Amino acid sequence: MGVIIDKELCTGCGQCLDSCPFEALELEGDFAQVNDSCTLCGACAEACPEEAITVPEVERAQDGRAAQAKGVWVFAEQRGGQMPEVVAELLGQGRRLARELDVEVGAVLLGHGLDGMAGELFALGADVVYLADDPRLAEFNDDIYCTVLARLIAEHRPEVFLAGATSLGRSLIPRVATAAATGLTADCTGLAIDPDKRLLLQTRPAFGGNIMATIICPDARPQMATVRPRVMKRGGRQDGRQGRLVAVSLTPEDRAATQVLEVVQALDEQVNLTGAEVVVTGGRGLGGPEGFDLVRQLATALGGVVGATRGAVDSEWIGHAHQVGQTGRTVAPKLYIALGVSGAVQHLVGMQGSDNIVAVNNDPNAPIFDVAHYGIVGDLFEVAPAMLNRLKTLRGQG
Repeated sequence: MGVIIDKELCTGCGQCLDSCPFEALELEGDFAQVNDSCTLCGACAEACPEEAITVPEVERAQDGRAAQAKGVWVFAEQRGGQMPEVVAELLGQGRRLARELDVEVGAVLLGHGLDGMAGELFALGADVVYLADDPRLAEFNDDIYCTVLARLIAEHRPEVFLAGATSLGRSLIPRVATAAATGLTADCTGLAIDPDKRLLLQTRPAFGGNIMATIICPDARPQMATVRPRVMKRGGRQDGRQGRLVAVSLTPEDRAATQVLEVVQALDEQVNLTGAEVVVTGGRGLGGPEGFDLVRQLATALGGVVGATRGAVDSEWIGHAHQVGQTGRTVAPKLYIALGVSGAVQHLVGMQGSDNIVAVNNDPNAPIFDVAHYGIVGDLFEVAPAMLNRLKTLRGQG
């Protein structure tokens, strides 16, 4: 049954037409009519001043997946036997979510020659590890990785599935969500549980970072989310902790449609922003690419790495591999120094988790000072050299 319009009450005012996001209403004579674009969203009924529109309640098609699903899974991404820090962060968050749901934490590990890595996952909080160790998984390949993950999800039906919003995760996990016929919320900055409905509350920036949206997946399972590195706090490590190991076998038909010929380390892998303990970031206040010479000097003196704002990257003063923010890297170092950074909300999303933030800007009203632990109002080309000189003095080099 579709939308019902009472012609005795309808005045043809057109307010329902303006409210419909799908252009599903049109005027015919003095009355509103509904076309095939209607989705029964109900916006027209709320807008009608004469209460002439009735939208029937729609029962959602339930396939029983929500009731049958159980468990919180983490995709244990690895390259060359090395797991990124985000895996430990997600296992820590996974344990917190699992406690509220009263379920196990599972870790899914794919690759070849992964001896000993399951023990590391148990120590980080996994109760069960699903291990697929096969030569066909030696190099990351979207095709075969997606096939194996989708089959595991169909067999074991986890309630929640988490993965890192890394370059690998961003490539693979949307394909897995499509194969599993479920939704995916990307780049989450917060995860929580609605205990009454057992729903994963997935929070992420929206509208260019100007608001924070909380997204739910009420029917399909698993509830899938990717999380940026350095956003979640890793849980405690327990050496010697034991768990259940489930060996996953591939079938002869499990073949990738594409072949990895060579793996070349990219520049963004060489710039270890995510794992750095000290980050010195330059913004538009540097005035040009030559300003990053000063940023590099300070970063080198502190044993850190160079970061940049989107404005500096878009101006081609430095490469994208250095970008910190919503469309770059998320960092949480012990020390974050912002030189000439105004503090746009899109940038703040990527660095607010830093332990100590020092901002240098000649504008006392710059938003960066709202999040900085220490703020210096002044010319960065005077302040930064003074910092360098002070470091030399403290080290007996001055």
